[in-house]
Amino acid sequence: MSGPDQPAFRALADPTRREILRMLKMREMTIAEVAEPFDMTRAAVKKHLTVLAQGGMIRTRMQGREVFNIIDPEGFRPVADWLTYFETFWDARLADLKAAIEEEEHTP
Repeated sequence: MSGPDQPAFRALADPTRREILRMLKMREMTIAEVAEPFDMTRAAVKKHLTVLAQGGMIRTRMQGREVFNIIDPEGFRPVADWLTYFETFWDARLADLKAAIEEEEHTP
């Protein structure tokens, strides 16, 4: 995989980053707040936040000396677009499965 989608998928590849996204879905948070539930240094959390930012999943907002991390729903578009591309495959497969089940139900 190459191109603009790669940073978004890289950002989502790690379970810690996915958990950070779940946390940021609720509210914007500082690095200290994000780091609190994890058994890792703030520097390690900062690296995860950097990957998420590079993937377009989050952005930051300054308030005084505090930096707040905010989820950016637009960053999920490349992933959603990629998955949507494959929906037709699954729609066709599921329609075939449904037809087979219905045919089997009506066969004595």
